[in-house]
Amino acid sequence: MARARKDFTPVFDTTFGDRALQVAREDIAVGRWQGPAELLHATGPEWDRRTFRVRMLAQTAAGKSVAEHWHTAEPRNPDALVLRAETEVMRAFNLAAAATDRGGVDLERLNGAVRTCLRAADVSPQDPVPWMSLVSVARLFPGGHQQAQRWWEELLARDPHNREAHHQVLRYLSARWHGSHGAMYDFARNVVSSLPPGSHLAVLLQAARAEEYRYRAEQEGPMSLTLVQHWNNEVAVHDLHRTWELWIRQWDGRERAQDVADLNYLLHAACAAGQAGPAGYLFDVLGERATRVPWSFSGDPVSVMSRFRKTMLRSRPDTG
Repeated sequence: MARARKDFTPVFDTTFGDRALQVAREDIAVGRWQGPAELLHATGPEWDRRTFRVRMLAQTAAGKSVAEHWHTAEPRNPDALVLRAETEVMRAFNLAAAATDRGGVDLERLNGAVRTCLRAADVSPQDPVPWMSLVSVARLFPGGHQQAQRWWEELLARDPHNREAHHQVLRYLSARWHGSHGAMYDFARNVVSSLPPGSHLAVLLQAARAEEYRYRAEQEGPMSLTLVQHWNNEVAVHDLHRTWELWIRQWDGRERAQDVADLNYLLHAACAAGQAGPAGYLFDVLGERATRVPWSFSGDPVSVMSRFRKTMLRSRPDTG
């Protein structure tokens, strides 16, 4: 196999090349809701891409009043309320992050976001996105939310392989939030044990390991001896191969909305485990498409990714 070019500049595009989404976000930035309305109407019940697009639109809308203006202009449009609900969730996360130093959470705002999500679920009963929003915001409640399990079940009834919701639950169950490393891994392994061939959810194993690494590095320091073999111990390598066999070996080649993010999780794990063959293949698939997470858990993502790429491609076995 021909070696890739030596020059390499990671590209961190949060829309993962979704040009229509980029344009709609630009509309929000200038105060227009017509672009998002057209985009979500065109997306229809393609739940994987709809979930991703709503979240990305909401990230931009969180600092604007576009979601409110659209809902006011078209109060009977389910898409308008779904976006407004997720926008409220994004605002809640933004406020929680800003309030970290002061402590505490704004329960009134959190409960308001929940009510908006539930209204969105009522007006769009087949749509999994409002339930994804609820599963997400549940993480912000002290001790978690007592309805989180029910919301999760409602989500699964509509979209059993919703990528974003599974990753949200993984975080909910992590030691950083309302669970433990063990609970997080148990969830990931239970999901992976019943996946259909070629499912990108197999990468939950690597997402869990990245979350554990991040948490422990913050608690113990990145040079902790307990982290030396975090990525290349027997269990980590076994999980890497398991994800490879379940997902990549049986992948149909069609990229889902967030496959760039999931491929980066798997690539990072392969690099950290010293698996040059899989890493080289994934570098070829991704090209320069990169995500800051999980590379940033080990330092500057550009430097970390570039260093690993140089090392992995140098040691990758020839296949041609």
